[in-house]
Amino acid sequence: MDLDWLLKPPHPVGVPRQRLLYQRLRDAIVSGRLAPGTRLPATRVLAGGLGIARNSVLFAYEQLAAEGCLTADRHGTRVAALPEASAPMSSEICRLPGLSTRALALARPEPVRDNGSLPFALGVPDLSAFPFRTWRASLERAWRNVSARQLDYAPHGGEQSLRTALAEHLSTVRGFGVQPEQVVITGGMQAGLDLCARLLADVGDIAWAENPGYPAAQAALNLAGLHVHAVAVDEQGMAPQPADWRNQAPRLIMVTPSHQYPTGHVMSLARRLELIERARGVSAWIIEDDYDSEFRRGGPALPALYGLLPDAPVLYAGTFSKTLYPGLRLGYLVVPQQLADDFVAAAGRVTRPGQGIEQAALADFIQRGHYTAHLRRMRKRYELRQRALRTALARDPGPELAISGGDAGLHLVLLLPPDVDDTEVARRAGRLGLGLRALSSYALAPVSCNGLVLGYGNLDETQIDEAVRRLRLALRG
Repeated sequence: MDLDWLLKPPHPVGVPRQRLLYQRLRDAIVSGRLAPGTRLPATRVLAGGLGIARNSVLFAYEQLAAEGCLTADRHGTRVAALPEASAPMSSEICRLPGLSTRALALARPEPVRDNGSLPFALGVPDLSAFPFRTWRASLERAWRNVSARQLDYAPHGGEQSLRTALAEHLSTVRGFGVQPEQVVITGGMQAGLDLCARLLADVGDIAWAENPGYPAAQAALNLAGLHVHAVAVDEQGMAPQPADWRNQAPRLIMVTPSHQYPTGHVMSLARRLELIERARGVSAWIIEDDYDSEFRRGGPALPALYGLLPDAPVLYAGTFSKTLYPGLRLGYLVVPQQLADDFVAAAGRVTRPGQGIEQAALADFIQRGHYTAHLRRMRKRYELRQRALRTALARDPGPELAISGGDAGLHLVLLLPPDVDDTEVARRAGRLGLGLRALSSYALAPVSCNGLVLGYGNLDETQIDEAVRRLRLALRG
């Protein structure tokens, strides 16, 4: 039998000859080139014919025999009869089943992709100002005190030290009466939203999302099998109409009341109280993403929905992606006391939390006051940065352009006149090396909006004039 082709070039780089022999024999058997029952040469004969060591042939034969591709008896080694599913394939391209309908909707390319290194990129903090030394010290203390338990999955709900530190921090900063057992550590905001969508609603339930709103929140709700109803936003935040409550009564309501994303509007106190009462009336849960409340500039922050009224049906969600750094991938939920035990138990069945070392380090970082000090420094830094950006935009903003938002957070919205296509401007800006996004890309029909969302978290003051110059070029086409 002529088997010289088994080791003919080309040879993949870095693949030993014994491995190459095994792979080519296996491929020949699976494809049908070597038919079932074919007798293979003895190991010494094949090794001599190919000019390789006998051990290399032994390795290939033994591995294929272990996989059921070869059988050996006193008469020699033969190709085994494989199951029908592994029979020779036709020349047609084999089509895989493909993604789910939900995944296909998520896989559609965005008109403009954010790039964290570009001016005006969204959701990117100033990582150059991160307190490396103090964070490293917290990590080192966590490693010095590590036990075998922290190398395992984290306890359900998260490391107790971090849950305690966060409960104390939120009680001080946001005025919550929070117990550690009410805090659930998550793998970031998206993971928290996914947990809420799966544990607080059933497939087919209605979930409200802001319009325009955060696309990733809509994705989490859709992937949980919920029917997403987009509710329009006005200057006071989410503005549901009587028809929404009557015809699309929700099980979940996802809101960003402290700094609506992307418009930057702040939900009024009256609207907050009304939303809680109406949610109670239809037995709905409110998921409060306290987006960018840490970087509030327009006076004292309004009270959070969570804790605003006794026994309010609200879960409070937060993340460290912008206050520390996105790669940390840690966030948290604050769950009502009556729900806490069951929620933590259920969450432990669907997620296996980790990052025990990072959680311990973050607890240390918070308890020593470094987190609060870092927020204070960054709040001042972002305030100066926004002021410089507004000044640069005011020099020559163009006709009929207005700035919206800015009371909190790390972005501004530049509103455009109707005859200027924000999608086209964003496309031109991308070619000029800017990471801004079109406001219309956040909206679902029938809501329409026209503007540019400008992130300034990663925009150093020395870069602002040049970034605005390129923005003007994009606006002028």
